[in-house]
Formats: sequence, structure tokens, C-alpha cells
Amino acid sequence: MTAAEHWLSIVGIGEDGWDGLNDEAKRAVESAELVYGGARHLALVPTAVSSATRIPWPSPMTPAVQQILTEYRGKKRVTVLASGDPMLHGVGVPLTRDIVATEFRVIPQVSAFSLACARLGWPMAETTLITLVNRPVEQLLRHLYPDQRLVIFSKDGSTPATVARLLTESGYGSSKIDVFENLGGSSERSIRELAACWLNKECGMLNLMAVLCAPDTTGRPLSLAPGLPDDTFDTDGQLTKREVRAVTLARLAPLPNQTLWDVGAGTGSIGIEWMRVHPSCSCIAFEAREDRAVRIRENAARLCVPTLKVIQGTAPATFASLRPPDAIFIGGGVGSDELFDACWAKLSPGGRLVANAVTLQSEASLITRHTLYGGDLMRMTVSRADLIGGLYGWRPMMPITQWTVTKA
Repeated sequence: MTAAEHWLSIVGIGEDGWDGLNDEAKRAVESAELVYGGARHLALVPTAVSSATRIPWPSPMTPAVQQILTEYRGKKRVTVLASGDPMLHGVGVPLTRDIVATEFRVIPQVSAFSLACARLGWPMAETTLITLVNRPVEQLLRHLYPDQRLVIFSKDGSTPATVARLLTESGYGSSKIDVFENLGGSSERSIRELAACWLNKECGMLNLMAVLCAPDTTGRPLSLAPGLPDDTFDTDGQLTKREVRAVTLARLAPLPNQTLWDVGAGTGSIGIEWMRVHPSCSCIAFEAREDRAVRIRENAARLCVPTLKVIQGTAPATFASLRPPDAIFIGGGVGSDELFDACWAKLSPGGRLVANAVTLQSEASLITRHTLYGGDLMRMTVSRADLIGGLYGWRPMMPITQWTVTKA
């Protein structure tokens, strides 16, 4: 093997198997010393075409990926077989993340996503792709709104029934579901039904779903803009109110791939809305009370961010060994110097910290920190129209003092 050669080839293979591969892909298999792939992928390649050692993926497959990248890197000619386009929620992503482009080549096939859109006449640029392979089904709730087109990679044959049930329970039982089994192969089959009428409990193990979202009359689409209605959350009253929450999220300024710490999370509304802004946003919610920690997890799952992490315990003792966050919101214990100092020490350089105070004592602590650290100090006063006797008048909420600061 010369320095100019790619030691790693990642070949996309469809249900049409060996005959569907182009010449470059066939040569990559024929010249390999090791061929990795799922048992189904390996079975699609005739044994006569290559003398390479065939290695089916173990479960979990992470150790095998690490072995390829450490033991065989530059020493063996390795070919990996993957479904369709290996860089579309495929094994090509972890394999190529930490090596340079001169070491590998990716030879994609037509993806299942592309095939599904072609079958239905859906524009790919206007269709959202979701994978439920080893991921919680609740994540698709984030994408539910009228006329939304979804293509969903299923985990197994039970996924369509699970999705249909979730759609129905969420007020989207009128959504049209198309399930494609063995898409692109000689045994391709499709099933079409409304979510509320789904009777097929099991589909083929290799299936993909296409959903045209349609709300029922009781459906309640939820905007991705910060400031969900207060009654969206199950709460014991420890909740940042809608208007204040929207302003707080604007100050926290969520960005893709960033992490928030929601300290003293209460109901979890700030962290939940942070994660709803973009699928790659993450949050750790810190909550001392067990009942509230349970409630945060339930709210997060119902509001489509089931991967929100909840750490139950007293901050800052629970901060140990955690990576620095990009932003911190202090909603509980804002008057504690020990808590603030620990948060400030952990915050990444350039990170944002936002703290809200209600009591005079906590407000005084924010004024002191503003003097020492700078930033922006503001007060919000919100009034809502409410019945007073038989007429409406303004009922003021408690004023909120908010401090926002960026760490140099």
C-alpha cells in the first residue's frame, strides 16, 4: 500500500446488491483485505468476488469502529459496506470524523431518503429527515406542524406502529403514513394508512416511513419560537413565566451544538425551550428535589427533547467532572455566592450567564455582581389582563430583575 492510496473505502450498497454497485465500488470490495458490514450487507456480495476476511458488525459497533481506526489505519485495506449513502446518518460519519480526507474514499449509493422522496414526488429540500435508530421516538414531536413532510428511518419492524400511536396521542392521528419495506429491492412493498387507523403492528425489519402531517381538530401545534404557553408545562408553580422566559432565552442566545446549564431548573422550561431551538442544542438541568427532577424529565419527553439530561442533587456539588457549558441560567439559589462562583468558574470563555431575581435580597446580589463583572442589568414588569368584578383590568406579575454577562 503506497502513501497515495486510500486505506479505507466506505461503500454504499442498496437492496439491489452487487449488481447495483458501480465499477469503483466493486473494485474497492475486490481489493480489500478486510470487509466490514452488517450481516445483510455482507450477504449481498457474492463470496467469489473477494478473498477478503468478512467481519460482521458487533453490537454495539463502536469497539469495531475504534479497532479499524487504530489497529488497521494505514496498515490494511479496509472496505466498509453501509446502507445507501454512508454519510447520511450512516457509519461513514464516525469513521471519517477524526481522519484526513486523503485516507479514505466514500462511494455512496442512492439513499433511502432520496428513494422515498422519489416514490412520493416530495421535494427533498422541503422534507425533514429523522432517524429513530437508537434514538428516542419523542424527538419527532419537534417537527409536527400542518403539511410537514417527514421521512423517518425506522429502528425495526415495530417502529411504524410506535410512531402511529405517538402521532395519534399528540393530536396528529389524521396524518398519512407510507411505510416502504425493502426499498429499492426486488421485494419492495409499501403500506399506506392514516396514523389513527394503523393496524399493522409489525412491518418488515428493513423499513422506512414517510409521514404527511395533518393535525386533528384537537391538535395544538407548538411553535419553536421561545415563549411557549405556561400551561404547556406540568408544574408545581416553580416556572419561569412565558414573557420572562422568552426574554431569558433571547439573552441566553442559543446556538447549534452548544450546551446550557439550567441551575435550579424547577419545571425545566428554560432548558427545554433552549433545546427546542435546534436539534443539536443540549442542556443539563440541575434540580435538588426528586419530584421536580421527575417532572422535568416528563416535560422534556412530552415536548420533544427527551435527551435533556437531569442531574438531581445540590449544586454546586453536582458540577464535578462535567465539561464547561456555553451558557448558564441561574433560576434557583441566585443569591448564593458559592453557587455563582462555581458557575462562573465552570463557564466557558465567551460563555453567557443569565440570572433572574425576584426577591430584594437576590436582586441586591445581582446588583453587586453587576458592579464587579459588568454586563447588562434590567428589570421586567409584566401585567396581564384579568377579570376584576365584571370588567377587565391589569393584574401585574412580580417584577423580575435580570442580569446578563459574558465571560471574557
